Amino acid sequence: MSTTSLKLPEDVKQLAAAAAQQHGVTLHAFMVEAIRAAAVAAERRAAFVADAQAARAEALESGKAFDADEVHAYLRARAQGQAVPRPKARTWRG
Repeated sequence: MSTTSLKLPEDVKQLAAAAAQQHGVTLHAFMVEAIRAAAVAAERRAAFVADAQAARAEALESGKAFDADEVHAYLRARAQGQAVPRPKARTWRG
């Protein structure tokens, strides 16, 4: 395991120390987990944005998309346990 020095403002250090104590872990363990959680969240966010950009490009290229009202009705019906057909993509360009 490599060593990294991290200089924290005193108020941040106190907040982290209090949170670590509440969770019953050391300050070091708390900081490692906080950094891990932030890094994983950043990766997930980047993947989400990449997926959204790919979906947008596909919609622009194909000229097809789903009607929001149909999608919402479909999701409501599925949430109520109903077996309903999936909405179909439709041409949205004139």
